[in-house]
Amino acid sequence: MTTTVLTLVGSLREGSINRQLAEAAAEHAPESVDVLTFDGLADIPFYNEDIDNDVDRPASAEKLRTVAGNADAFLLVSPEYNGTMPAVLKNAIDWLSRPFGAGALSSKPAAVIGSAFGQYGGVWAHDEARRALGVAGALVVEDAKLSIGGSITRFAELHPKDDAEVVGQVTDVLEALAGAATPAGV
Repeated sequence: MTTTVLTLVGSLREGSINRQLAEAAAEHAPESVDVLTFDGLADIPFYNEDIDNDVDRPASAEKLRTVAGNADAFLLVSPEYNGTMPAVLKNAIDWLSRPFGAGALSSKPAAVIGSAFGQYGGVWAHDEARRALGVAGALVVEDAKLSIGGSITRFAELHPKDDAEVVGQVTDVLEALAGAATPAGV
């Protein structure tokens, strides 16, 4: 049975190392894991309960919820901006947490990975994202972590998909997510 993992990338830059890390996850996913990346985070307005209804809800937010509702697990790939996760990831978590207790994240496994220039690889951002996911109702897989430091130097001439150590670590995270997931429809 295949586990569908929805990946949300916190960097909006086309050539971002974190986007490349998501590409590595998709390319090297275990055979039983299908990794999909949602590319519309920049189009989703900040969460506002006044527009979260059947008449006013933006199509971009509805699309995210639909895709997320069909996922078995979530992989957030995050850089670190000023010591925390990017606003687009926090906003996605906010949209996916509603309706409270029954949002698309509810009771589904989630993990956070990423890379940053500093030596700790974005650990603060990843911790914040895991906390927000847990509060939103996701089942955070605590042992599925990857924070890669020194990203600009490490990946200056090497795509993460070509780094055997990174590929192994990303594969381990995906296997942990798949092991914690119950595929949709089961």
